Amino acid sequence: MIKILFKDIDEPGLNTLDVYQRRGGYDGLRKALAMSPEEVTEQLLASGLRGRGGAGFQMGRKISFLPKGDMPKYLVCNADESEPGTFKDRELMQKCPHMLLEGIVIAAYAAGASRCFIYIRGEYQLQANILEAAIAEAEKAGFIDKDVLGSGFSMSLVLHRGAGAYICGEETGLLDSLEGKRGNPRLKPPFPAIQGLYQGPTLINNVETLATTPHIILMGGEDYAKIGTETSTGTKLVSVSGHVNRPGNYEIELGMPSRELIYGLAGGVREGRGIKLWFPGGSSSPVLTEADLDVPYDFDSMAKAGSMLGSGAVIVADDRTRVIDVAMKTAKFYRHESCGKCTPCREGTNWTVKMLERIDSGEATPMDLDIMASVQTEIIGNCLCVLGDAMAMPIGSMIEKFRGEFEEHIETRRAEIEQGLVRAAA
Repeated sequence: MIKILFKDIDEPGLNTLDVYQRRGGYDGLRKALAMSPEEVTEQLLASGLRGRGGAGFQMGRKISFLPKGDMPKYLVCNADESEPGTFKDRELMQKCPHMLLEGIVIAAYAAGASRCFIYIRGEYQLQANILEAAIAEAEKAGFIDKDVLGSGFSMSLVLHRGAGAYICGEETGLLDSLEGKRGNPRLKPPFPAIQGLYQGPTLINNVETLATTPHIILMGGEDYAKIGTETSTGTKLVSVSGHVNRPGNYEIELGMPSRELIYGLAGGVREGRGIKLWFPGGSSSPVLTEADLDVPYDFDSMAKAGSMLGSGAVIVADDRTRVIDVAMKTAKFYRHESCGKCTPCREGTNWTVKMLERIDSGEATPMDLDIMASVQTEIIGNCLCVLGDAMAMPIGSMIEKFRGEFEEHIETRRAEIEQGLVRAAA
């Protein structure tokens, strides 16, 4: 199995500059600096690298959207890894922070961005401390400098700690937070590439995407594109959790059958159990079932299956799990994390939780399921950011795929109340 990002991930001391350089660290940066920014961008375009944070937009194309000229440009690394089930970026930052820093410098050079920021989630205190130490080492060695390795390219890098808000993982909410404002999403357009941080052109990518760029420069964009599938190139870090025997982070070649990921790498579910549902891309992705295990794990195949690859977080629930419990936890999380700026999201998440509580208490009817499914479709696409969609898509998919179980739960709960086995909701 091909390993790129995780090739040396467990090497002792890899978080230090000395060990990282002994393993070939910063060779990609040296090669990039010998090229023009346009040539670096061409290599990223040729690689077909799609953003690993969730949207899957091509990184090279993002860079090409930035306007030319001498105006101040910014690069922001989104390290606010707050999607439930996702913990791959944490391992990268903790074990190999210089890989991320090298990728940031290369991307900044290609984009002409002289001021760079890493926005890291507030709960990642250990990882933030490790990154700060790595930044100090890189600055002392001249990798982050007013004249990077004598190339004439000047850049600075600031590590900014967030305060634990899920909404700040959304790129424009992140920008507002970075500017010292409340983390609310912005109306788009204008997009960050044109008007982002401090109203200047801004390139935003997540940790895994930026950490991949040094390897693309060393390999060459065309050679990198030979890995994976034609439209989903390269490798992907996948966080697998839930009812599996070997939860953890795995680096896979995109296009691998999902069954091989869940049953092969992650060891499958306990003996005698089956899979009821699984999220292929974090809690915001529509759920799939055991019948979908042969779907290739790549961007386009997941979309055709009615879900999405998202952040690359596979959450598995076995056949002991009640769907109502999964739906309730999902809806309550997004209700709590909604910034409240958009009515469909603010009201829709709260209303969905209340409807699920009616279902759980046995007060609902099958008609309520129809209404709830309809409301989810009204939320999707009608918010400033995708937080409302992030709740509506999985909830809608659960109603569609497990309607019979919801109806059975309502009838069972109602019978229990009538028999006096449980108390009715107040």
